[in-house]
Amino acid sequence: MLLLKLLVIPGFLLLISLAGKRWGPSVAGWLSGLPVVVGPILFFLAIEQGQVFAAQSATAALSAMFAMIAFCVTYAQVAQRAKWPWALVISLLVWATAAVVLSLIPPSLVFSVIAAATALLAAPYLFPSVQPIVSGPAPKSDKLLLRMIAGALLTLAVTLLASTVGERWSGLLAVFPVLGSVMAVFSQQTRGPAFTAALLRATATGMYSFAAFCLVLALTLPGMGLSAFALGVAVSVGMLGVTKRLLAKPASPIPDAGRTAIKR
Repeated sequence: MLLLKLLVIPGFLLLISLAGKRWGPSVAGWLSGLPVVVGPILFFLAIEQGQVFAAQSATAALSAMFAMIAFCVTYAQVAQRAKWPWALVISLLVWATAAVVLSLIPPSLVFSVIAAATALLAAPYLFPSVQPIVSGPAPKSDKLLLRMIAGALLTLAVTLLASTVGERWSGLLAVFPVLGSVMAVFSQQTRGPAFTAALLRATATGMYSFAAFCLVLALTLPGMGLSAFALGVAVSVGMLGVTKRLLAKPASPIPDAGRTAIKR
């Protein structure tokens, strides 16, 4: 398990970084919607705590989509006006506030679906309307090694904590923005705020895949056992393909202070 934590997330960060270089922020963010963090966490919770526990955690993780998308929108907006430390702190505070509110609401799969659907449908209209520059010379350093180390450390911290706080917070913490934090900070440092906003907007689009994975587990894990993970992955990948067409759709423009938005 430790080896998986140390290899999967850094490896996926490397894949996303290379995708960002080759195809731009939209494809990189879209790929980050895969359940690469929540999948291993829920799998090991099912093994260690039982399948019912993991299914309840998956229900909580589905509702936590609201907090995750709130993080993405907040970081993208703040990054247009401030340096990365402010953007990161403010967006994490927004995530934590949303997670605490969600933890106080009685668990319900219906509520989780409504919360996730609301966030996913509203997200395209909440991001800043900017056009990133993806051509031209590559940055001097993408800090790939630092990205991978940061991703591994964050994953270790979140998964260790998630296993000790019960099924509700286990699910919420499984959706802690591990990938989002690392990608957003390093993208803002090396590619600029417009690239970061496009990356996070595409991340929100890709999270339909994430939501599908959590919903499948919540519905089928108690009855199907660990084989539900195979079904969840298959549905998640299929949903990723469906959402690919959404990347080409422009968001409704939201003017940025002191900046002229450029429509796609």
